[in-house]
Formats: sequence, C-alpha cells, structure tokens
Amino acid sequence: MSAHWTGPEQLDPTIRESLLGPGGMFELVNEDVLGVKQPVFAQRPRTISEVLHIAAESHGDRPYLIGPDRTVTFAQAPHAAAGLGAVLTERFGIRPGDRVGLAGRVSLEHCLTVWAMANIGAIGAGMNPAWTVSEIAIATALVDPVLLIVDDEVAERLTSLANDMAVVTFTELAAAAEAAALSEPDGTYSAHEADEDDPFFVMYTSGTTGKPKGATLSHRNVIAFSMAAAATSAVHSIIHKHPSSEAVPTVIGASPLFHMSGLFGQLTNSAFWGTSVVIAPPGRWDAGVHLELTERHRVTSWGVVPTQLWRLISHPDLASFDLSSLVMIGGGGATFPPELLRRTAELLPGVATALRVGYGMTESCGSITLLQPPVTEERLASVGSPVAGAEVRILGSDGCPLPDGEIGEISLRSAQVFLGYWGNEEATAAVLDAERWYRTGDFGRLDDGYLTLESRLRDMIIRGGENVYPIEIENRLVEHPDIDDAAVVGVDHPDLGQEVRAVIVVRAGAVVTTETVRSWVAETLARHKVPAVVDIVDELPRNETGKVLKRQLTDPVR
Repeated sequence: MSAHWTGPEQLDPTIRESLLGPGGMFELVNEDVLGVKQPVFAQRPRTISEVLHIAAESHGDRPYLIGPDRTVTFAQAPHAAAGLGAVLTERFGIRPGDRVGLAGRVSLEHCLTVWAMANIGAIGAGMNPAWTVSEIAIATALVDPVLLIVDDEVAERLTSLANDMAVVTFTELAAAAEAAALSEPDGTYSAHEADEDDPFFVMYTSGTTGKPKGATLSHRNVIAFSMAAAATSAVHSIIHKHPSSEAVPTVIGASPLFHMSGLFGQLTNSAFWGTSVVIAPPGRWDAGVHLELTERHRVTSWGVVPTQLWRLISHPDLASFDLSSLVMIGGGGATFPPELLRRTAELLPGVATALRVGYGMTESCGSITLLQPPVTEERLASVGSPVAGAEVRILGSDGCPLPDGEIGEISLRSAQVFLGYWGNEEATAAVLDAERWYRTGDFGRLDDGYLTLESRLRDMIIRGGENVYPIEIENRLVEHPDIDDAAVVGVDHPDLGQEVRAVIVVRAGAVVTTETVRSWVAETLARHKVPAVVDIVDELPRNETGKVLKRQLTDPVR
C-alpha cells in the first residue's frame, strides 16, 4: 500500500481542469525517468539555466538578490552569471561535467556563482565553510573537484591542503568577472545545453556509516522539487480558501548554500517563482536580525528549522516588530513539535493557516510530504501527506509494503529522488532499487495518507537543524591515546532540539577531562559536532553481539 497526492480530487472539476489538465501550469504526465515511468510536470523547464532565463523574462526589474551593498534584479542575474561563467571557463578551464567545490557563507557572489556553474555545465559540490582542513580534504577526495571557490577566511585555512587543486575566493572571482565585463561590455555567453538528468549539484551526507557520501542531484530533481511544492500548496490553498497576498514575494536567504534548504529552498526556488531574496548579514544567525529584516524588507515568508522558529517566537521584542507582511512559514530539517506549531499560530495569527512543514532529505531534494493546516489535532504530530508526483510506502523487515497504521521503514519515489551517491555504486544500490524506490532509513507509519515519523535514522542527532552522525565523532574519540571506548548520543535540548553527548571509557591510569575531549574532537571536526556533554563510565552497555545499547545511554533513569 502506498500514499500519493490526493489534493486534486477535492478541487472543483473546472478549476482542476484549468490547473492540472492539458496545458495547465501543473499538468502531470507519465514519462520515462531513468528507465522508470513516473509522474512529471509537462510544462517544466528542462535545466536550471533555463529557470533563470525564464525568470529574467518574466520578472525583469524586480529585485532578485538583495545584498547589503547592492541589489541584482532578475534581468541582471543571467548576465552576471554569464560573466562569472566566462572567467571559470577561460581562466580555470572548467568544462561541462567538471566538479567545482563551493565553501562559503551566503553572499551575493556565492549565489551568482551557483548560476554561473549551471550556465557552463559544471557540477557544484557544496561544502560547509566551518569544516576543518581535514574535513574539506575528505570531501574533495570524494568528488575530485577541479577548483575550490571559497570565502577569504576559508582560503587562509586551506594553505595546508596538500594537493595541486586550484583555489580562488568568491571576491577574486567576482572582481575578475567585473574587469572582463568592463573590457567587453557587450559580451554575451550562451548556456551549456544540459540534459535534465545530468548532475547539477553534489551534497554531502554521511548517513549511518559516518563516512561522507555525495548525494548527486540532477536538474530534473531540483525543478521537480520547486514545482511539486508549489502545486501542492496552490491546490491546498484553493480548497481551503486561503487568502492571497498582492505583495512581492520576499524571503530571507539565511539558510546555508551547502544545505538543500538554502540552495534549493531559497536560491533556485526563488528564481522559479519570482521571489526576492534578502541576503542576511554575515555571522551567526540571529533571531533579532531576522525579525528586523522581515520588517524592513516586508518579507512575506520564512523558511526555518524548528530551533530558529522557537527563537523567533520566543524573542522578547517579538511584538514590537511589524510582521504584517508575513503570510507563510515553511520549515523542515527536523520534526516540528505540535506545541511549536500551536504557539506560532497563537503569536502570529496571520500565518496560522499557512504553517507548512515538510519531510524529506538530501536524497529527495527536499520535501516529499507536506503538512498544511487546517488539520486535526491528531494529524498535527504528522509530517503531512505526499506532494504532487510523489509516492510513499512503509516497508516491513522483509521489504514488503505494510498496511496503514503499521510501523516500518519509509520508502519513497518521485522525480525528485537523486541520481545516486557520487562514485559509490554499492551505497547507491543499498538504498535505490531498480524501480527507483528510495529506502530512507527512517521509520514511520501511514494513516489515511498522512505520514508520521517514529524515528530518524535512529542514532542520528539533529542539532539546530544540522545533522550530526555519531559514528564520525566516535571514530575521532577512540583515536585519542587515553580513550579506550566511546559512544555518542543525542540528548534533549530546549533550544537546539538535541545536543551532542559523548560517553567514554578512559584507559586505566589515564586522566581525561571534558576540555581534553572537546579540544581533541575540535581539531578535526566542525564546532557543531563537538560534544557539549562528556561523561566517563567504567564500561559501555552492550548486548550479546557486542553492539552498544545506546537507548540505555539516553534513558535519564539509567
């Protein structure tokens, strides 16, 4: 048994025909997708570059990227991207299919560079600028990029990266493109004609193994994500008569571009629908700054993780900001507690009917299910029902579909589902079958088409929307000469959702402190992976096969 999009069945037949019938904006047809017949949108762009050029024609002088110092309109964006693409091609020899690593904060230059790579057919690989040199070295070894484009501070750290890879900063790249444009003001550059199933971007995910894998996403995946979310929300709004806004759609570009929420949820999706993106100032995300930007730029929607939403609605000055422009809040990255949704609806009644929570992962290029009010109290704890073109089913331990109400592994299929893991056929085959059903490793149940999560990858820690994989930290801990054994678990945190806790066994006669452990981990892993809590025990609880019983480590009684 599987669940699929049921929204159109509730529409007035005339409206359904105009929206979803032949020639309609969201017409769905069955076509071959990598050897499997699947629903796809008939009226879709075929490449990411095409998305930007359509946006330029449709929205012209509307602001697209609003930076602290300058604004780029939709009409200007393709030419700016073409200039950057020319520098990448002529100075660095980047060709279609070459990988280019990107490690930087959200900036106007970073955003335009993504479009430049799409223009020339290069494949992006998004890296966290907070990663250590060791982590960046592992990531580059995986996809073998020809070039790394990074922020200035990242470039300073990479002087010890021992290879012959070229490194350039976003600042240097933008300056080179500007100089080239001054000498050839009328120069134009045509976009590479990619196939829609060609790779567009590689995003790193560790899964349960702790070893990084590169989830490879195609032009089709990204376009399907934008259209599926829009179709699902549009039909739902018509059915429930949600009020529409005449304001220019505007979001805050605060999510990092190495996350699908930033790259696809904000950057490419905004171009798709003519949405202005206000680029947040550099530095750590701040709820007060987010509220101030909302008021100043008349932001119409927020895209947030639960931790951010908790901080926004709990801000002591929330009532003093003019948030009347806000008409929608969307989110993902972790489960949104029902209490968070209730409190948000109470404090921000203007968005009470437009709180949209998605469930998906990097491998699905965003939300595969969407929870949209109004829903019953019982359904508030779910992650909603499948979006347009998606199917979801629950598998038992034998791999066979389970009936409604039974808990098993969540499996899904959609044109959004990734191509596979870069250079890792074994890992791909373990999760993606011949019919392109993706086994998520998450566990849940279906009830009347609504999906409820029971656990997410069991051991994975979600800290402030960041996925933290315990085995990676455990491997680092046991490399310490004075640590004999280690286990890492997530513990509840009122703000971040979860925090990292390390439970270690110290070598006999050795002395290890919390700061010793934290410093050791911080030498090779990013800050959000460093344990906040360190406990020392005589031995770790294990079962008869030697597996650590992590549930005992998270049980407050034990």
